[in-house]
Amino acid sequence: MTGNGRMGAGMQIGVVGAGAWGTALAQMLASDGREVLLWAREPDLVDQINRERRNGLFLPSADLHPTIRATASLADMAVLPILLLVTPAQHLASVLGQIPRSGGDIVLCAKGIEAGTGRLMADVARDAAPGADLAVLSGPTFAHEVAAGLPTAVTLACAGGEAQWQRLSAAIARPAFRPYYSDDVAGAEIGGAVKNVLAIACGVVDGLRLGQNARAALISRGFAEMQRFGLAMGAQAETLSGLSGLGDLVLTCSSTSSRNFSLGKALGEGASAASVLSNRATVAEGAFTAPVLAGLARDRGISMPIVEAVVALLEGQAPAHKVVASLLSRPLRAENPLG
Repeated sequence: MTGNGRMGAGMQIGVVGAGAWGTALAQMLASDGREVLLWAREPDLVDQINRERRNGLFLPSADLHPTIRATASLADMAVLPILLLVTPAQHLASVLGQIPRSGGDIVLCAKGIEAGTGRLMADVARDAAPGADLAVLSGPTFAHEVAAGLPTAVTLACAGGEAQWQRLSAAIARPAFRPYYSDDVAGAEIGGAVKNVLAIACGVVDGLRLGQNARAALISRGFAEMQRFGLAMGAQAETLSGLSGLGDLVLTCSSTSSRNFSLGKALGEGASAASVLSNRATVAEGAFTAPVLAGLARDRGISMPIVEAVVALLEGQAPAHKVVASLLSRPLRAENPLG
């Protein structure tokens, strides 16, 4: 493998993507002394992780466990039975297509919808790795808290059912990291993708200083949009109301630790989306997901006015205060989460 050290014969799990979330997952998995292989695209970052035990670019707060080893070779990942895919959603197909592998478990940890195709990550992975057993890990997770060992609960949705769940939960669960089983892969994915867009909207509310009442209302009405879209796409209501839906929504709509929320806050304060996104080392997935999500909803006749408002902001169609005013002037009606 690339970098210092070599891959141990008993190594079972790899994390593909050494951004903040991928590094945090590797740190969590290595917390009990198990070996974890972490792939990074940048050779300098691989060297820093292996030599200095830190990721100064994406997660500088963490002193990485000594059983984490980094590599820049995707071929090194191919031999491991369990891979967590944590690359940005828009790069999942290209990265997965470069891993010479058949079979094994692939756990999808990116939250988004592929631009241009409208595919969820599981659909992308099925095409790129047709022999793999797929699962989705999603939920309310700030990377720095997971890396610090703070208590976290997630949804682990397994396309392979309970047999796959037993296999993966034994490999992934830690005392402070608790997965809950689901067989609703689509629901887990939709919750994670939609909440990113809604978090941008909540950031706008914060940037405009519209208050906590407005944010609570937006979270509630945004959750209604998530439910309408999710149920129309075959998700289960229980999944959307759980950790990977409502739970993740509440977390990311409430803190600047969310990249999507902080993007929305900047938009609310008057910045342009292009200027904010060009100055970031990390990806705000909601910026890519919003127009795709809005298009899918329009094609299916699903009302998602908050998502449409986020698209208008991202595309510079109107300033934030006018977009919010348009939302507030919508016709009065009965409160119906599914109507």
